[in-house]
Amino acid sequence: MNAAPVLFDLQGVGLHFGGVQALVDCDLRIQAGERLALVGANGGGKSSLLRCLHGLLEPSSGRIVRAAVPQAMVFQKPFMLRASVLNNVALGLWLRGVAWSQARERAGDALARVGLADLASRSGRALSGGQQQRLALARAWALRAQVLLLDEPTASLDPAGKREVEHLMAEFAAAGMTLIFATHNLGQVKRLAQRVVYLEAGRLRVDAPVGHFFDEARAGPASAFLKGELM
Repeated sequence: MNAAPVLFDLQGVGLHFGGVQALVDCDLRIQAGERLALVGANGGGKSSLLRCLHGLLEPSSGRIVRAAVPQAMVFQKPFMLRASVLNNVALGLWLRGVAWSQARERAGDALARVGLADLASRSGRALSGGQQQRLALARAWALRAQVLLLDEPTASLDPAGKREVEHLMAEFAAAGMTLIFATHNLGQVKRLAQRVVYLEAGRLRVDAPVGHFFDEARAGPASAFLKGELM
C-alpha cells in the first residue's frame, strides 16, 4: 500500500518576532488524513506553528514545503462579517470566483451540514459562541478544504458547544479531511487525535502516537505538562 502524500514538510523552521523566538529549529512532516493535536503550555508555539502551516506567517529560518491542496483555518474566536449566516459562508466562495447563485447554494448545503440551516437569515454576529464555531466549520466545508487547521476551537465554549464542535471535527475527519488542531483539552486530544506533538518554548519536544504520548511520555519532556505543572 502506498503511503499517504505529505502535505507539510517543515525543515529546521524557526520564527522570531524581534527578540522573541516563537519557533526553534522545528522538523515536522504531516501526511494526508492525519488527525494531529498540538499541545503545550501557553507561549509554547502552538498558534505560531499553525499560522506557519497555513501560510499566515513565513518562517524566519528553515523552510516549509506545502502541498497544493485547499485548506482552511478556524480560530478560537472566528471573525463574523456584518451579514447573514448564509452570506457569511457565500461571500467567501464568491470572493474565490464562484458565481453568486452557486455560492449561496453551496453555502446552504454547508449550513445544513453543520446544523445551522434554520438560522441562515440571522446575523452571524448574533450567534452564540458554539454556533459561530459551527459557522466557521461550515465555511471550511463549503470551500471543500482538504486540510482543516483549528486554534483552540472549543476553549471558550460550554460543554454542549464543545460536544457539537468535536462531533463535527470527527465527522470531517471521517470524510477524509486532515485535522491539525491546537488545544489545552487533553480529553479532546484522546477523543480526536491519532498523533500528538508537544511544543515547549518553541521547540518540538515530543512527536508520538496518541496512546504512546499518554502512556509513556509522562517520564519524558512532556511530564511536567501532563502533570499540570506548566512551566
